[in-house]
Amino acid sequence: MTAPSFSVYGLATALIRAGDDVAAHLIEAAARAGCEGFQTGDVVVIAESAVATAEGRAVQLAGIEPSDEARRLAENYRMDPCQVEVVLRESDRVVGGIPGFLLCMKNGTLLPNAGIDASNTPRGSVLLLPADPDASAARIRATIRERSGADVGVIVIDSRTHAMRLGCSGVAIGCSGIPSVLDERGKQDLFGRELEVTKRAVADCIASAAELVMGEANECVPAAVVRGLALPVGDYTGIATIDASECLFMGVALHTDPSLLVDDKREP
Repeated sequence: MTAPSFSVYGLATALIRAGDDVAAHLIEAAARAGCEGFQTGDVVVIAESAVATAEGRAVQLAGIEPSDEARRLAENYRMDPCQVEVVLRESDRVVGGIPGFLLCMKNGTLLPNAGIDASNTPRGSVLLLPADPDASAARIRATIRERSGADVGVIVIDSRTHAMRLGCSGVAIGCSGIPSVLDERGKQDLFGRELEVTKRAVADCIASAAELVMGEANECVPAAVVRGLALPVGDYTGIATIDASECLFMGVALHTDPSLLVDDKREP
């Protein structure tokens, strides 16, 4: 029996700017990379910062007027009031925080500072997440298929920390063309027991694998091609999520303090 394997190829591009054609950057980079262009079945992984930059999602902090709430939170958590104001505007709700970070709910996901990042953007500005990462992934996928003939999956990724773990790893925030989660329930383990709860977060696993070649600093490798996974490619879209009450980490916190997830009017 031959064990499965896959390959990951970093895609180095020029610095991406607002209004750029991301798919064109990727097609050009793939032609130069070890993957020698795209093939049907490839998974193309793209950093959210590259997508957001091209979509004009940078915000100049000098033009932001902080609210009273932003000033209060900034003082409590030792943050720039202008940045806090942007975080509040991008958040569905703020759960809490630690010095330097607010923990926010946004589009059904728990994340620091509503995904807003001050790295890989010009000084004095912050970068918001893409407005609709699934739609961004779908547009890039359609353009790659139209121009190269390759039917690929596309994942837009971000870097996130995880509960009680040091450091960041990749997480998928937008997906098109492949399932984000594979249901393993019903399969048998090594000893013949039927799996009852196992679901594989394949998009997140791919995101972390790609980040090993993409980097986080000034590498200018905003994307990668993952080849050989043999995933189904087709009419799939979106990232599967669960309600906070069903999450092991947030569920325990909610049972301890149900007021964690309330809006600014203190209503659930």
